[in-house]
Amino acid sequence: MTTATKEGETLTVDVRMRYCETHPNQKRLVESTSKRLIVKAGRRGGKTVGAAIKAVNAFLAGKRVLYATPTDEQKGKFWFEVKRALGDLCQTNVYKLNETEHYIEKVSTENRLKARTAWNPDMLRGDYTELLILDEYQLMNEKVWEDAGQPLLLDKNGDAVIIFTPPSLKMGGTNRSDDPRHASKLFKAALEDTTGLWETIHFTSHDNPYISHEALQIITQDMSLDSYRREIMAQDDEIETSWLVHSKFNETLCKVKRFTIPLNWDVYSGHDFGSANPACLFIARCKLPLPDGAPAYMRQGDMIIFREYAPGPGYSMGQHVDRFKEIAKGYTVLRSRGGNLNSEDEIRQGYTVAGWTILPPALEKKNSQIDRMIAIEEGNKLYVLDDLWMVLSEISNCMWKLDKENRPTNEIDNGARYHLSSCLRYIGSDRDFKPEIVSSIKQSVKQTYRM
Repeated sequence: MTTATKEGETLTVDVRMRYCETHPNQKRLVESTSKRLIVKAGRRGGKTVGAAIKAVNAFLAGKRVLYATPTDEQKGKFWFEVKRALGDLCQTNVYKLNETEHYIEKVSTENRLKARTAWNPDMLRGDYTELLILDEYQLMNEKVWEDAGQPLLLDKNGDAVIIFTPPSLKMGGTNRSDDPRHASKLFKAALEDTTGLWETIHFTSHDNPYISHEALQIITQDMSLDSYRREIMAQDDEIETSWLVHSKFNETLCKVKRFTIPLNWDVYSGHDFGSANPACLFIARCKLPLPDGAPAYMRQGDMIIFREYAPGPGYSMGQHVDRFKEIAKGYTVLRSRGGNLNSEDEIRQGYTVAGWTILPPALEKKNSQIDRMIAIEEGNKLYVLDDLWMVLSEISNCMWKLDKENRPTNEIDNGARYHLSSCLRYIGSDRDFKPEIVSSIKQSVKQTYRM
């Protein structure tokens, strides 16, 4: 609700704002009081709606607001949200709506909210503002902010919000920048700011509670891992391949369309325990001849991840076991492995009592398990069905922790969050998945010893 005064009469008018309480990152964008805010977010993450809410709030507080974006389509999305919120207010004649120039202003004042298309500095000059919002900044020329945006804020010591999604090769829209990484570089510089001037926010498409996550799963199936990392997870091309734990995973070859796993293929399961984030992967071991739909280059003994299970908290061991049995119905599960070798025996025993026997990993040390998986991926012996977006997300984002000189260490960064990756290394430690190169070396050593 807001009020408008017309010829001495006070009117109460509805302002229809979207509710952002259930989207914490969007709420943080809206409520931030930082002089400079830069937001890195995935596609359909809710960033433009958040920008519209912030713009409307500032406008109703009497400020002069300017929103700029390089595409008419994006401007249209923002303008729709603004009109939805302020439409009734514009019927009072206290506020004026101009559809041609895309602005709403309080009559006879400097209080105005304007949306415009801009991708170079000249398209933004000749105005001033108290709140500047640059959306889809990665598609603008970097001088929009450097040469035009900052001067717009001088008159009133205004605030700025810069919003972007890390660009990928598939990203739509014409990129007008000289340096395609300029937005990512600005975000990195803001992260390193120690003056308190800059605030940074990073969130993914999955963080938006208002979109269909089933639909998101479908559209990401046709994305490359690089596009997924940038456009959905909003991770920059500052990431080097050597930083990725699963850098040897050949997406082009080993991310495959779903096909029916034959019932005569042996099945294995890997488990990560925990009451909050239990997880499980079901893996089949390829047998020849290949079934319809399987890639023709798949070999005897290759690993195929065909089901992922991460239900979240609130389920008992018995309920998990019932689900495992449902997933594995008709298959022969040769072995299941999971948990820490030395500290989670009690949990494994609990699953055994509930009807699902889980063995400890066959390799004791975590890094030995990881090395095994890297060798398997390097040999293109691990395949993932393309609708398993959770495990594909982990494969594309799991990174080594970096030292002070940005060199990868042998420790996974935020390793506790990669539950399905843990499942993979647990079952990958099994003797049946020993990489051929390891087996051939050992055989060669045995033969040499005999000689």
